Amino acid sequence: MGAWTSRVQFSGGALAEMKDLEFMYVFNAGGTMTESSNYDGAPPVPPAYGLWKGTGPRQFEARYEFYVTRSPAAFDDIAKGGGWNPNGRGVLTERLTLSEDHRSFTSTLELNIFDQAGKPAEGGGRGTGSGHRMRF
Repeated sequence: MGAWTSRVQFSGGALAEMKDLEFMYVFNAGGTMTESSNYDGAPPVPPAYGLWKGTGPRQFEARYEFYVTRSPAAFDDIAKGGGWNPNGRGVLTERLTLSEDHRSFTSTLELNIFDQAGKPAEGGGRGTGSGHRMRF
């Protein structure tokens, strides 16, 4: 539980080009979590919300979802009150292994993208991460 940060690199899919992707997580007692990235504003994407569970000694799995947005067709669309409309959702499944001192972790991630109708869409991929617990 607590707040964590990580560096993530995807080897395929829509996120593979992001070489400086970072996540911040908050894991809550009871198994809920929130994740945000340094790319949440490009394009505008809200934080991800999800669940986590223990799967073994120092082993955890998190499943979290976020909404995908569609860019406006023209800048005038934004000026007229339109903007970044819904365009589906992303589902991340992350398997984390804590270090022995419980201050850092490594992980593998799988991203699946779904369109507005809930059907699989392009852009998913696999990645790896490494992070640490936030501390004073």
